[in-house]
Order: sequence, then C-alpha cells, then structure tokens
Amino acid sequence: RTNLDKLLEAIMLQAEIMELGANPNRSAEGIVIEAKLDKGRGPVATILVQRGTMKRGDIVVAGAQWGRVRAMTDERGQALEEAGPSLPVEVLGLDGAPEPGDQLVVVENEARAREVTDYRIRMKREKMVIRSSARSGLETMLARIKDQKIKEFPLIVKADVQGSAEAITASLSKLSNEEVAARVIHQGVGGITESDVLLAKSSGAIILAFNTRAGKQVRDLAENEC
Repeated sequence: RTNLDKLLEAIMLQAEIMELGANPNRSAEGIVIEAKLDKGRGPVATILVQRGTMKRGDIVVAGAQWGRVRAMTDERGQALEEAGPSLPVEVLGLDGAPEPGDQLVVVENEARAREVTDYRIRMKREKMVIRSSARSGLETMLARIKDQKIKEFPLIVKADVQGSAEAITASLSKLSNEEVAARVIHQGVGGITESDVLLAKSSGAIILAFNTRAGKQVRDLAENEC
C-alpha cells in the first residue's frame, strides 16, 4: 500500500483536469474482469461498469453468454439494485461463464440477446474449427508426432475458472521446443461439452481439464467419436 493514496490522488487530479467522465444516464456497458462457475450460484461474472447504469433485472450480453441480471453484489458482498460507472460488481444470471475481456452490454429484450450471442458463437466456431481428419487419441497423437514429425500439438484447455485456464495455456506455451510446439486452439471455463469433443475430433486435439469434468453423455460421445 506504499504511496497508494498519492497514486489515487494523481489519477483523480488528471481525470478532473482532462474532464474525464462517464454518462450514468444510459444503458450500461462494461467489461468482464473474471468469471467462474460456482457450485451453488452457477455462472458468476465480475463486471466493471464503464458507462451507463446496470440495474437488477436488465438483460445483458457478455461475450457469447447472455442472461437477466438476477443479483449484483459489491466487493463486500453487499447486494445492489444498480451499479454505475467505475463500479466493479459480481453478476449472477448469465447462462454461462464469459471470458475475461469480453464486453458486456445491456440489450432491449431476450430475442435481441439470443440473436447477438448466436452470431458471436457462430463466428467463434468458425475461427476455432480447423479441418482435419486426424483422430485425437493421445497415443495416436504421440505416434503422429514421432512418425510424421508433426510440429504442433493441438490442445483444448478447460478449467473451473478463467484464470486457471489462462495460466495452464501460458505454461503449455513454455514447453514448446524445436521438435514440437503446444498450440492451444481453445480454452474455456466449465465442464467439457459436446462442442469441445467435436472440436477435438475435427482438429485432432487433446482435451485437458483442470478441476472440472465431463458428464456421462459427453464421455460416451468422446469414446465413440475419438
């Protein structure tokens, strides 16, 4: 906490001189700081409101996720009815965990929210899917690397929170050498889904899961497809 008060004072002074401010009287926009899946509460996202005012009951889109703001709490865990510019809040009500850095916006209705998220999911899949007929079993992948001198080892990383997924991805990138490089084609939060399995099949990738798992239906699909 050394000189923290001086830093805050300097920031406030600069903001006043430059007349920096945000309009609270409009629909809210913000950015996702962190997101996780809580066993008791479901998807929980930490949002920094950048402009406008977000209210409990608003329909929001965050990255490829959407939902109605069911509850908001501040850093002390106190329930809030609304959150204005510069206020970080935990938001409950999204249908999944967004990724850090995703933009959050308030939309007018559920139909618009679904339209936006469907478009973003479609664009994301088009970027992720890599056409390949290779099978993704670990033994098969190692054999391909040995026999065909493959230069890249495609991986899919799933974790309980986004911070863990990013840390694992960063660690994997450091393991690369002249013979083979680890390439994470997708990372995400939550349990392994059918989409993850199909992506692994199409791209010849291995799925690495940290502190999360796949349901029986997804495991059966993985055994049949991969």
